[in-house]
Amino acid sequence: MPNRLSQRAGAMLQALFVTFLWSTSWVLIKIGLVDIPALTFSGLRYGLAFICLLPFALQPRQRAALGSLKRPQWGLLIVLGLVYYAIVQGAIYIGLSYLPSATVSLLLNFTSIFVAGMSLAWLKEAPRLQDWLGVILSITGSILYFFPVLIPAGQMIGLSIVALGVIANAGSAVLGRYTNSRTGIPVVLVTTVSMGVGAALLLLVGILAQGLPPLSWKHWLIIGWLALVNTAFAFSLWNHTLRTLSATESSIINNTMLIQIPLLAWIFLGEALTMQQWLGILIAGLGVLAIQIQRRRPVAKKQAAGSAE
Repeated sequence: MPNRLSQRAGAMLQALFVTFLWSTSWVLIKIGLVDIPALTFSGLRYGLAFICLLPFALQPRQRAALGSLKRPQWGLLIVLGLVYYAIVQGAIYIGLSYLPSATVSLLLNFTSIFVAGMSLAWLKEAPRLQDWLGVILSITGSILYFFPVLIPAGQMIGLSIVALGVIANAGSAVLGRYTNSRTGIPVVLVTTVSMGVGAALLLLVGILAQGLPPLSWKHWLIIGWLALVNTAFAFSLWNHTLRTLSATESSIINNTMLIQIPLLAWIFLGEALTMQQWLGILIAGLGVLAIQIQRRRPVAKKQAAGSAE
């Protein structure tokens, strides 16, 4: 039991580190979107990340696992790539080109509600009382932080696209959990194959619809960092944590980006936070804490029962 508890705690810390890397992406994306079209930018990022991961996926052991994949497993990887990378990431990039970062982040925070319902229906992972408490606190904190959210009429396109991304994001969280925990497919193959599928579609649609502008060394530096560190490394580590954490736990931890993004914006972009915003951060943080405490107590009780025997 101690090993299982430490494994879960380690997975949570790793997931939190990944969300920090992803939070820094928002600052870099906003800078890059000034000159690079959204879908092309996203396609370049994930396409380069796919190239970085390819050598690991082509190692003898991984090639053998790749060759043994059955048609349903290939189908899962393709669908995961289309949903999580092409739809979700494309929606985020387009949304950030139309909407403020705060608005996009707020909308994405509602993913946890859909994840809880989908986990119950598809994975039979029934959220417990404190799971729902964590979700409610997280949503309440996000609403308080960004209230009042004013969306001009000209931003309705971005709002609609991000709303679609929220639903797709919830579906990809549950699908990712299932693929990583119940199919036996190695993490590196899950990440590489699904990312390659999504990146190919993003880049193709991006170049055809938006074009490929001239890129400076600064643009390539941003794309390279996002691809190598914030994507290839971060997504591999995230998929690894999904083998231990439930879909609801992963979603709640992912929602800490709601806290990290404004903090990074304050530090690097000079955006000050009001008392209301700090209170929203605190409430959202309590939501994350609720889900972690809830998961530890049953383990502790079971451990004590085992000692009594």
